[in-house]
Amino acid sequence: MVYVGRKNRLRVVKTVAFGVYLDGGASGEILLPKRDVPDGCKAGDWLHVFVYNDSDDRLIATRETPAAMVGECAYLKVRQQNDVGTFLDWGLSKDLLVPFNEQAWPMHQGRSYVVCVYLDTDTNRIAASTKYNRHLSEDGRGFAPGDEVKLMIAATTELGFKAVISNSHLGLIFKADVFQPLKFGQRLRGYIKAIRDDGKIDLTLQPPSAEVVDQLEGAILDYLHHHDGVSPITDKSPPDLIYKTFKASKANYKRALGRLYKKRRISIEKYRIVLA
Repeated sequence: MVYVGRKNRLRVVKTVAFGVYLDGGASGEILLPKRDVPDGCKAGDWLHVFVYNDSDDRLIATRETPAAMVGECAYLKVRQQNDVGTFLDWGLSKDLLVPFNEQAWPMHQGRSYVVCVYLDTDTNRIAASTKYNRHLSEDGRGFAPGDEVKLMIAATTELGFKAVISNSHLGLIFKADVFQPLKFGQRLRGYIKAIRDDGKIDLTLQPPSAEVVDQLEGAILDYLHHHDGVSPITDKSPPDLIYKTFKASKANYKRALGRLYKKRRISIEKYRIVLA
């Protein structure tokens, strides 16, 4: 069986002047053009190839790997537009189409967008979409608060940032939980903050609080040791200054200070923290 839009291991059945044909089973023979044929390739050899549709909608193979395969998301640049839709550069000679009915907002030439790559089951063609909820699950009941996940920043809303979780789910990072600049297409580590009653996923970029506070205690003490035992960053300091210095939220910073104070490792004064 051939998986369109994915990597396949296929056997060479014959060679021709313009390439080789691969055994596609029920899909018939699939051409691997001459430019992609490895030296010494012959009938009977097995090759790992990516299968997609050429400009005439025939299946064709390549040994190149696109920026994203079916079931994956990627940050891709718009190459051109016409009356069919928007075409993206995904690393192959034939551009990737985003049909107009799969565009959540207008797309503009020269700009880049996070898209989900999918296989249109009606046409058996590969396409892309910015309507994430059509292709990604928003049901997070298989996750648990505190789980570490791989994220890609996809879009903004009035509440915060939409993020793709491991190419399979969609979650939200609330503005109040963002303490660093974020860019579309940015890949980073995140954590499940909560699963709402409707199953939707809330995310955070901060590890679980206990882990953060443990790390923060050490970071605060290191800072004090390298600054003559004095820090001007108190529990009243602006959140952005705290994040810039310690990569932590103000709430977690206050928790860490409280724990260090109870351990008698620091003194908390009105305008500074002092190493005890």
